[in-house]
Amino acid sequence: MSAAPQPNGVYFDCRDSFAATIESLAEADPRIVTVVSDSVGSSKLGGFKTKFPDRMVNVGIAEQTLVAVGAGLANGGKLPFVSAASCFLTGRALEQVKADIAYSNVNVKLIGQSSGVAYGELGPTHHSIEDLAWLRLFNNMKLIVPADPWQTEQAIRAAAAYDGPVFVRVSRMPVPALQRRNPVFEIGVAETLVDGTDATIIANGTMVHRAVAAATALAAEGISARVVNMATVNPLDETAIAAAAETGAIVTVEEHSVRGGLGGAVAEIITGTNPVPMRIMGFPGFVPTGSADWLMDHFGLTPAGISDAVKQTIARKK
Repeated sequence: MSAAPQPNGVYFDCRDSFAATIESLAEADPRIVTVVSDSVGSSKLGGFKTKFPDRMVNVGIAEQTLVAVGAGLANGGKLPFVSAASCFLTGRALEQVKADIAYSNVNVKLIGQSSGVAYGELGPTHHSIEDLAWLRLFNNMKLIVPADPWQTEQAIRAAAAYDGPVFVRVSRMPVPALQRRNPVFEIGVAETLVDGTDATIIANGTMVHRAVAAATALAAEGISARVVNMATVNPLDETAIAAAAETGAIVTVEEHSVRGGLGGAVAEIITGTNPVPMRIMGFPGFVPTGSADWLMDHFGLTPAGISDAVKQTIARKK
């Protein structure tokens, strides 16, 4: 398996954290409703449906309607969490996301489920490796890519508390719980998981624990690599990026296309402030059908692949 080994070998599905959190929030806030497109099971919202049957709207497989209904509910004073497969939520309904949510600046929370290449063998039609690139164009929409169960819970709670459009990217790929010295989540603020001075690895989502494993392997070779979990893609933590540039080399890692996602966002800041050697790791474009693990291995999104990229980027330092 591509994922970094953990001492206890325990991995989690972040959809479970999403589902438990939304149920907890709904207990305290009667405004909260969910909107789905025959995605109750894939969103793990069966418990919500049982507890709050009158607070779930299932529009069927009609993602454009899904987003429009979410906007209408928000305009009616509700706090809608619109949950569906990220590939269809952001692709099929992009016009509604643009006009009904972002342009109108309504208080809707979009939950992009099973993002990246989590659907694996279902192939490019179900891969969601373009979603952040599309949504980054909407400057008022917060974009959050949590890395583990704890951060998923915090992201959902922060989204509910924020008055405005938010997109949270939730993976179905199992990940370990990350070790944190100071577990605090704030939209727009990155967290440093590993200190380092020779280079910085900036990652988010399912790539973060792989980045931590890469830093551990590099340390054994005498290379000090910082690991920054950039969970918020919009707004970016520019202070953390500036600090990363001071290490002299940056490698970004994401379960997304190398075009327009986290790497592109970081590069936009770096080129205008303190250019340093940089490598963007992700998928080069449409990727073939195959298991998620196989795709990660094939495209080098592994601890070993990240380690090699860091060493190659350090070698470009002047």
